[in-house]
Amino acid sequence: MTAAEQYGTAAGLIERSAAAFVSGVPEDPADEGFFGPGSVTWRVSGEIGGPVAGLRSLIMQALHPLAMAGVDQHSDWRRDPVGRLAATSAYVTTISFGERAAAERVAERVRRIHEHVRGTDPETGRPYAASDPALLLWVHAALVEASLAVGRLFGTPLSPQDSDQYVAEMVVAAELVGVRTGLVPSSVAELDSYLESVRPELRCTPAARESMAYLLDPPGLDEDIAELWQDIRYAAVAALPEWAQQMYGYDVPALTPARREEVRQVLGILDAVFIGEPGVLEARQRIAARMRSVPAPASQRA
Repeated sequence: MTAAEQYGTAAGLIERSAAAFVSGVPEDPADEGFFGPGSVTWRVSGEIGGPVAGLRSLIMQALHPLAMAGVDQHSDWRRDPVGRLAATSAYVTTISFGERAAAERVAERVRRIHEHVRGTDPETGRPYAASDPALLLWVHAALVEASLAVGRLFGTPLSPQDSDQYVAEMVVAAELVGVRTGLVPSSVAELDSYLESVRPELRCTPAARESMAYLLDPPGLDEDIAELWQDIRYAAVAALPEWAQQMYGYDVPALTPARREEVRQVLGILDAVFIGEPGVLEARQRIAARMRSVPAPASQRA
C-alpha cells in the first residue's frame, strides 16, 4: 500500500500552516509572553529555515519507538496529516510569541490530551504514556537541537553564547508540557549529552519509516510547492546526524556550498509564498515592531 493510500493528502499545507501561524501571534498582547522580543527564541523562530527545522525534528522524534507508537496509535495523523502539522505549528507559535495566559492554555490542553494517550509499543513490547516526562523531553530536545543544526547550515548561525541562551530559554517550553526543570538541558553541552544518552533506545520502526516516507514525499501538494519540497526534504535529511541517516537508510548526496545556497534560495521562495497568505505579513510586522522596541543584544551589535 502506498503512502497516498494510507494517509490523507497534503493539500492545503501552506494555507493551513499560515493560518496556524497567524492564530498564534497576538494583535494586542497583554504581556511579552514567556520569551519576549529581546529573546534568542524570537530570533530563532523568525528564521526562514523553520520548515527544514520542523521536518528534521519530526524525523528525529520518530526514532524513539515509544514516542512514535503514541502518535501512530492515538493521533489522527493518517486521516488529516496537514491538520496535525498545523495544530503543532499553532502550538509552537503560541508558546513562542503568545501571551503567558495563552501559552499556558494551549499547554494545558496538550497535557489533558496526553493523559489519555497510553498503550504498548508493538516493536519493543514496552508500555508508554504520552505524559511520561522522558518522552516529552525527547520531543522537546529534538526540536531545540533541530533549530540549532538547521540554523548553522541554512540560516544565521548563533554564537556559542546565544546557542546556550536559546537552549536555556527553551527550558520553559518543556516545563509547560510537564517536564521538571532539573531534567531539561539548559546548555548546548547538556543538550548534546542528553541526546547521546538516549541513542541506545532509538530505532527505526515500521511506523517511523512509514510516517517519514509520507512527510518526505507528501501526496497532494500543489505542483510548484511539490517542486520546492524536494529541496526542503533534502535539507532536512542532510541536516540529520550521520547516525540518524544510517538508521533510516537514507543515502544523502553531499551538502556542498553550492547545494547549500540552492536550499537557502528555495527557503526564500517558500517564505515569499507563505507571506502571501492572509494575515501572515501583518503577523510578521507585529513581531518585527515588538523586536525593534528593545535594544539589540550585545552579540548582534557592530
